[in-house]
Amino acid sequence: METTAPHIAVVYATAQGSTREIADFIGASLTARGALVEIADAEHAPDPTRFDVVILGSAVHDRALLPALGDYVRSHRHELRERPVWLFSVGLGPALVGPIGRLMGRAVPKQIAALREMIGPRDYHAFAGHYERAGVSFTARTMYRLVGGRRYGDLRDWPAITAWTDTIAQELKLPSAQAIPTHP
Repeated sequence: METTAPHIAVVYATAQGSTREIADFIGASLTARGALVEIADAEHAPDPTRFDVVILGSAVHDRALLPALGDYVRSHRHELRERPVWLFSVGLGPALVGPIGRLMGRAVPKQIAALREMIGPRDYHAFAGHYERAGVSFTARTMYRLVGGRRYGDLRDWPAITAWTDTIAQELKLPSAQAIPTHP
């Protein structure tokens, strides 16, 4: 019995490129397992009805997903509910430590929760992204430190991103990777 590889869309919205790099890594990982993957930014994303599976990702600004991904979800909510969907976000919350930071990092902002409920993804995961000190006001830097921000730069947890991607591959019953993709 021959099985056909799932056709997967990885649709993302990025502000500074961190989310795009995560989307590219997820796409490469699933491609290495035999899936047919198309990666597109939300503003130029294809119709989800062309795909068996959709993975959505967005940077988080002001406790919300970027407008381009929100618009994509709202425009295609019915089609997205009819297929397996996974959702991820990229922001500061997961990088925060200490009691206040961990509490803030685990909380799903209301606007993200509303979009999540609209499409009913199989899973939602928040990842840390980049946070550079340059160009950030003294007040914002102070708040970041007070809520548990320890360092600046690339805060992404690639082993966590890999593990999340592996759970998607396992649920889709994809074979083991033929080559292991590397992250940026």
